Amino acid sequence: MSDREIRLNDPQTLYRHWEESQWSPFAVDLDHDCRQWAGIGDEARGLIGWVLGSLMVAEERITTKFSGLVGAYGSEEEAAFLATQQVDEARHMQFYARFRDEVIDSPATVAAHVARARKQVSPAFRKIFDEALVEAHEQLVAEPGAMVAKVRFVTLYHLVLESTLGLTTFEFVTDYLDREQLLPGFVDGYSKIHHDETRHIGYGVWYLRETVRDHPAAADQVRATLRELLPSVAESLTPGTGGDGPDIGTLGVEPDAIREFALAGLARRLEIIGVPIGTL
Repeated sequence: MSDREIRLNDPQTLYRHWEESQWSPFAVDLDHDCRQWAGIGDEARGLIGWVLGSLMVAEERITTKFSGLVGAYGSEEEAAFLATQQVDEARHMQFYARFRDEVIDSPATVAAHVARARKQVSPAFRKIFDEALVEAHEQLVAEPGAMVAKVRFVTLYHLVLESTLGLTTFEFVTDYLDREQLLPGFVDGYSKIHHDETRHIGYGVWYLRETVRDHPAAADQVRATLRELLPSVAESLTPGTGGDGPDIGTLGVEPDAIREFALAGLARRLEIIGVPIGTL
């Protein structure tokens, strides 16, 4: 399912969808990936290793910096769905760690894998995940009843991290791996993660649409959050163009195409929410 097919269901319906969509990170078949990894060239290895490292750093942050939103629930139905999202994030981190353990590295704790991965992420990536997300979560924990804090967190988490960064990364990485017939187990697990995240994004767009409709002033917080972070988002989507990070050209796509895909998706979601991108 792509972000174009998001259905803005209420939290109770999303909870039911979660119950119907269970999967285990330990049931994905990685045997072919293990055999194939040894023959993959250095350039492809570098790109895949960077992608996986970035995903692990992101998942560690979004797993551990989410409980504040669960505590800011507006109804019991919303609380139930948000609790499932935190479980999803932990499951995603388990899959990436398992792939590291069994295919790329020696077995290690999640923390050890994340610590290694942190050394390769860009300053722009750290600004989003280690600064903005942490600050937004702390504010929400301190003021769970504050609409401004919740709108900022959902805008950052669901529109920036899961939508603009997450969906874009999935689109181009899986296109590349499918085209090159590489790592089918990773693609399978990553696709299951993607399915979970489209459900999460559906919640975020639903919440922001409802909140902006009932409280038009909330649109200003959505705009302020995006204006603050979009430069770092653009830089995070195309690392290596300044000499650091992997060669994005390995994906077979130009940096401008990646940015255009991300911006188009964000524009569609903002239109649904009632904050057209032209008003940023």
